[in-house]
Amino acid sequence: METDQVDELRSAVQRLFRKLGTLGTDTTPCGQPLSLAHAHALLILQSRGALSQQDLGAELCIDKSNVARLCAKMVEAGHAQQRAGTEDRRSRVVSLTSTGQRLAREVNAASRQRFVALLSHVKASRRAGIVAGLNELISAIEASAGDQGRADE
Repeated sequence: METDQVDELRSAVQRLFRKLGTLGTDTTPCGQPLSLAHAHALLILQSRGALSQQDLGAELCIDKSNVARLCAKMVEAGHAQQRAGTEDRRSRVVSLTSTGQRLAREVNAASRQRFVALLSHVKASRRAGIVAGLNELISAIEASAGDQGRADE
């Protein structure tokens, strides 16, 4: 692997995260007054329906203590509700309240508007390639997560 390519990719991804505004903790990159994890949890629960905390944490790529805190904040804000799992009473199932559903629609609309604006600055002929490249990068991240697990053993 060429060092220049590694450094270029690393630098580009770091700049991407900074430019998208993902490092802020109080607002989403699309301007919603929520943490990024809270906004993503809303969108996941909106699209997939009720999930166990474990499944939500896996979707968000966060550990169980962080997902438990996130869910508690969402419940406190009136965006979600939790109940005991039907098969395992120790598990917690999270679902959106009507307020959470409404907020999820607002976050989704704001996010979509942000990405419409972003794509408007990219030549139409390059858009599909960018999406394909990002999907390939995500696949590489998923594959490397398995490699890291083996290296830690």
